[in-house]
Amino acid sequence: MEDFSGLGRKRLERMAAAGREVRETVRALANTGDNPVSEVLRHQDPFEVWDHYPKGDVYDWKTHSQYYFHAHPPSESRFPEHGHFHTFLRPKGMPVGVKPAPVDGFAMPEDPDDALSHLVAISVDEDGRPLRLFTTNRWVTGEVWYGARDVIRMLALFNIDHAQPSWPANRWVTAMVALFRPQIETLLKERDTRIDLHARFRPDGDVYEDHELEVTSVAEISVDEQIEAVDAALAAA
Repeated sequence: MEDFSGLGRKRLERMAAAGREVRETVRALANTGDNPVSEVLRHQDPFEVWDHYPKGDVYDWKTHSQYYFHAHPPSESRFPEHGHFHTFLRPKGMPVGVKPAPVDGFAMPEDPDDALSHLVAISVDEDGRPLRLFTTNRWVTGEVWYGARDVIRMLALFNIDHAQPSWPANRWVTAMVALFRPQIETLLKERDTRIDLHARFRPDGDVYEDHELEVTSVAEISVDEQIEAVDAALAAA
C-alpha cells in the first residue's frame, strides 16, 4: 500500500473526495449495468480499434481539458487491457508561464491552442475497472512536449465539467486523475528520465519520434488500495 503520510492534509482531502467520486460514479453506472467504457461507446457502433471514442473526443470548452478512449489490436497492445483513456490539457487551460519544451522536432501548431499536452493514460479492463496508469512518447498522441515539471502543474486543472456524452464517465475520468495524482507525478518524472536515457543510446535520431519507444512509464493501480492508503494517511495526520 502506498504511503501518503508526507502529503499535506488539504491534498489528502482532495484525493479522498476524488476517491468518493470514483466510487459513486461506478456505483451509479453499475445500477444500469454500465461502466465508463460502455458510456463513451454508447451509440458509437461499430467499434474499430485505433478510433477515438466518442467521435471527436470529449472536450470541455471552459477548462480546455480533453480525453478519449480507444483500443489497440491485441497483438499490438503493450500490456493486457480492454483499452485506455488518454487525457490532455490544451494551452488555454494551462497555468501561466507554461511553455512547450525546446526539444528536437518542436514545431508550434498553426493554432497555438493545438499545442496540447498529454497528461496520463488510464488502462482498463472490459468492465471499465482501472488496471494501470502510463505515459507515452510524443509521437503516440501527436502532442507537443512539455517538461514533467510543467505537466505536473497542469494536473490540478484537468476537469471535464459537463454532461456530454456522459456525466458519470466525465466525472470518473476527472476524479481518477485527482485520486492518483501522486503516482501520475512520479510517472511523469520517470517519463522524462526514460526519454533522456533513450536519447543517449540513440544520439543520431529524434527520440520523441522513435517508434521503438512508445510507453515511457507505467504503474499498476487499485482504486480500493489507493483510497485505503489515503484514509490511513488522513487518520494519522
